Amino acid sequence: MSATPRPYGVIAEFDTPADVMHAAEKIRDSGFLNWDVFTPFPIHGMDNAMGLKNSKVGWFSFVGGVTGYTLGMVMIWWMNAVDYPIVVGGKPMFSPFGAFPPSYELTILLGSFGAIAGMLFLNRLPRLHHPLLKHGRFRLATHDKFFLVIETTDPKYSETETRKLLESTGSKRIEIVEE
Repeated sequence: MSATPRPYGVIAEFDTPADVMHAAEKIRDSGFLNWDVFTPFPIHGMDNAMGLKNSKVGWFSFVGGVTGYTLGMVMIWWMNAVDYPIVVGGKPMFSPFGAFPPSYELTILLGSFGAIAGMLFLNRLPRLHHPLLKHGRFRLATHDKFFLVIETTDPKYSETETRKLLESTGSKRIEIVEE
């Protein structure tokens, strides 16, 4: 028994960066939410054309950095003032100046771990399979073609209306991608 494949989305192929930029603006203005653009190189202004906001990865990095700094200070304070206090030459049991170097290193370490974890979480990785990888022409996204994909999970998705919208953007090749 083989299950019939469910549609993942509609893929539209474009020849130039200007064409895919114009299409992205049109899709954004139409109110679609679950869609993406795939290009062989970065296109200046595509983020604005897609209506993307700033990434949240920086917040993950910030939280990791603050955690690292706090952990470093608390760790040094606990070891020197509470767990094993040794008076050396009348120095205080805890000084933030002495605890700064390890705290700084932990800030960098946990900040970078936060950035990596945030990127993986926000990108829903690791994902071992993606339906677009089965699509034969999608391989051209790394060479010389530009693709726009609208997922079937989008609230505004309707196969006929979405196809008409993509045709109005100037795409010559529009296909359904199955999961």
